[in-house]
Amino acid sequence: MEENSNFIRSIIKEDLESGKRDTVVTRFPPEPNGYLHIGHAKSIVINFGIADEFNGQTNLRFDDTNPLKEDQEYVDSIKNDVAWLGYEWENLRYASDYFEEMYKRAVLLIKKGKAYVDDLSIEEIREYRGTLTEPGKDSPYRNRAVEENLDLFDRMRKGEFQNGEKVLRAKIDMSSGNINMRDPVIYRVSHATHHNTGDTWCIYPMYAFAHPIEDAIEGVTHSLCTTEFEEQRPLYNWVVEECEMPSKPQQIEFGRLNIENTVMSKRKLKQLVEEGYVDGWDDPRMPTISGLRRKGYTPEAIREFVQATGVSKGSGAVDEAMLEHFVREDLKLKAPRTMGVLDPLKVVITNYPEGQVEMLDAEINPENPEMGTRQIPFSREIYVEREDFMENPPKKYFRLFPGNEVRLKHAYFIKCEEVIKDENGEVVELRCTYDPETKSGTGFTGRKVKGTLHWVEATQALPAEFRLYEPLIRDEDLKAADESEDKTFIDFVNEDSLTIQQGFIEPNMKDAKPQDKFQFFRHGYFNVDPKHTTHEKLVFNRIVSLKSSFKL
Repeated sequence: MEENSNFIRSIIKEDLESGKRDTVVTRFPPEPNGYLHIGHAKSIVINFGIADEFNGQTNLRFDDTNPLKEDQEYVDSIKNDVAWLGYEWENLRYASDYFEEMYKRAVLLIKKGKAYVDDLSIEEIREYRGTLTEPGKDSPYRNRAVEENLDLFDRMRKGEFQNGEKVLRAKIDMSSGNINMRDPVIYRVSHATHHNTGDTWCIYPMYAFAHPIEDAIEGVTHSLCTTEFEEQRPLYNWVVEECEMPSKPQQIEFGRLNIENTVMSKRKLKQLVEEGYVDGWDDPRMPTISGLRRKGYTPEAIREFVQATGVSKGSGAVDEAMLEHFVREDLKLKAPRTMGVLDPLKVVITNYPEGQVEMLDAEINPENPEMGTRQIPFSREIYVEREDFMENPPKKYFRLFPGNEVRLKHAYFIKCEEVIKDENGEVVELRCTYDPETKSGTGFTGRKVKGTLHWVEATQALPAEFRLYEPLIRDEDLKAADESEDKTFIDFVNEDSLTIQQGFIEPNMKDAKPQDKFQFFRHGYFNVDPKHTTHEKLVFNRIVSLKSSFKL
């Protein structure tokens, strides 16, 4: 991250130079109620990156204060995603590690007259809270005696009350201009089994109360979070102060990462999974880290992308082409080049010797000669793309049509002589001739052709499935869903977001493994899908196309 674009870095540098802090401790604190998405990657990169830069440390901490929504599956996936992005946490922590300490701090607040047990329902509390223009009004239970509050809170812990029957609220200021300070709920009753503590507890702290206590216990110096928590900073500081925590972390907010045509709501992503619009949290159409990984994105590309977006208070949407740009930049020197035909049309080269197969040499990656060369079989029968032939082409169409000559990549010139159709008039085969003098690499300087086609030798070609992706839902559709009274975003899901094609690839791809990445000539970068690939057939996800309109 560039120094002049990172206000957080400047704050921390000043804290260290002034002696306000003698070390840097950050944390990445996801709630384990879903899979991480690309927006979380920004927080990961900032928290771990800042700590690394100043020789500090970062804790991975699960803010698991709501057992109704959290699961061990999400814990495991988050740990996997953070490690895959290339980061190592100093300590692995859970909010639930501190439940006993949080309870004691809540008791301290009660004894100080700073918290009370309230019998109002959640709906009544919301009604009493007031609005942005009108102050709230006191709960009739606000002035309960300390002893009564201590007794009721103890009975809450012992399980004597039902869900929603009582809550513990901080006693701050019902007329505050900041609604978050109008006696927020800090504990609620929830008879639910917790993924980490089991049935030990039936009361759980609210996030806004738990989070600052966790930070203070862990000695976090700079609590870096997105701007949606900016209005909660006064409450964060109040909790640290009134709970008499031994250390005082500083909360600093930055703008969240949004990407055009990308659903970033965890609630909406969960709905897509649960209602079967995708085949799991790791579906390549999902913006989850696991989805991007399965699609073929690399951790290096994601880190470079996040750093290029900079750190500011703004939260504007970034062009999706920017992320794709960094994927191409990362893969162009790494990914082997190969040829794959996604929609095959058979070509028979009538003047090529029957039964002969010759091996042609080709660079594995022309932009990285150190990767060496590969050999490609060539014979009388090949496959080309169906879209590379037109019987009655328009002007300036330079691919195959009757009487036209094209170059086969790494091979020869061929000329279309005859078109074979089935009983329905569908083109099923082309008969072509080749010129043996035009072999690629021989220095042929005769006539020129304008079209170069990729191809695959037919007798040794490997069957493959190709999966091409488009956005699940575009920004204009999300906006339409928000404005509609009778439709939700689900009604606007793109039915054509996944196209599956059956084709062929070069036989030297037989040893390709899940997560191997390749550049298919003219088609883009592809990743071997780890979920659907079998011993019988490779399945490829298109990561990105070859061309980009994005300019840095």
